[in-house]
Amino acid sequence: MVDVVDEAARSRMMASIRGKDTAPEMTVRRFLHKKGFRYRLHDRSLPGSPDMVLPKYRLVIFVHGCFWHRHPGCHYSTVPDQNREKWQRKFDQNVKRDRRNIDQLLESGWRVMVIWECGLRTSESRIQLDSVPELILNTRISMIEWPLTERGPDRLSPDLDKGPQKIAPPTI
Repeated sequence: MVDVVDEAARSRMMASIRGKDTAPEMTVRRFLHKKGFRYRLHDRSLPGSPDMVLPKYRLVIFVHGCFWHRHPGCHYSTVPDQNREKWQRKFDQNVKRDRRNIDQLLESGWRVMVIWECGLRTSESRIQLDSVPELILNTRISMIEWPLTERGPDRLSPDLDKGPQKIAPPTI
């Protein structure tokens, strides 16, 4: 499919996409603040400058866009038709950087929560955010992704004593 705008307009549009204070991030921040959680924003001293840092719980939160961070199994994780190779290289670099940052945080004793944009798109899915405080308080879990998509058998681990855990929040 051919792009409907010229290259300069597309470049301008892509350059205007923000990395901080996005609508999904603001949704999570407002929700956590309302629930009584206090956090620091974009701590540059930590790998990946997490969107929110909750020092009291030794937890960092990343609010990831499904398109840019390649949420596996998500229908928002598409590849543009033009310059597919360029886009694929960009996405691969993003995923590798995310993985490296998460690994560094886990190795240094931080717990990591990744909240995916697709879980915040509808008011019904935002209601399920109510399970997030329980996940924050569960200190036995070091790696949390919300919401999970179906990605294979390694996504959920029932044994909480085997290192980083990836769990799905309870459904309503």
